[in-house]
Amino acid sequence: MCGRYWIEPESDEELLRIIDRMQRLDPDLPVKTEGEIFPGDGVPALCLSRAGNVRPFAMAWGYRLPGGKLVFNARSETAAERPMFRDGMLRRRCLLPMSAYFEWEKRPEGKVKYRIAPEAGGPHYLAGIYRFEPDGFPACAVLTMDAAPELKFIHPRMPVIVSAAQSEAWLRAGEAVYRGNPPLRYEAV
Repeated sequence: MCGRYWIEPESDEELLRIIDRMQRLDPDLPVKTEGEIFPGDGVPALCLSRAGNVRPFAMAWGYRLPGGKLVFNARSETAAERPMFRDGMLRRRCLLPMSAYFEWEKRPEGKVKYRIAPEAGGPHYLAGIYRFEPDGFPACAVLTMDAAPELKFIHPRMPVIVSAAQSEAWLRAGEAVYRGNPPLRYEAV
C-alpha cells in the first residue's frame, strides 16, 4: 500500500523541470511540490495531453467517493477489472514523480515508519491512473503490487515504481501492468 510519499526536487533536475513546467502551465492550482505528500493533496503528475505529448498536470491524490472518503490506491492485478479503475487502466494513466515513499511496520510496541527509495538516482515515478471528478478536476490513484521480498516484513503491498526509461511505455499503455520495481533501500525514520 502507499499512504504517503516524498518529493525532494532539489535532488533531481528532471523533477525540478517537471514542477517548473507544471507551475508555468497551471500557476494558480494548489499543488504540493516538495516534502511529504498525503492523500487528498494536489500533486504534480505526468500524463499524455490530448495531442499525445507527455506533459505535467496538477491532480488530486485520491478518488472522492460519496460521503467524502478517498480511494487513493488501486491493486494493479485487478484494476482493469474494477469499474472504478477500468477506464484509467485502459486510457488514463499517469506518473507521480517521487523521491521516496513511506510505509509502516506494525509491531507489538507500536508502528515503525520506513522511508523507502530507489537505490539508483534519477527520476522515478509512482504508476497511477486517473479520472475526472464531478467538478472537472482530475484525481489519481496509485497502483500497488505485492511487496518485494526484502520489504514484506514492513507491509505485504507496495506501490508500482516506474523508472524514467519505462515512463513513456507506461503512459502509452504498452504494458497492462509494469511488474519490475528497481532495487530499493529502506530505513526507519
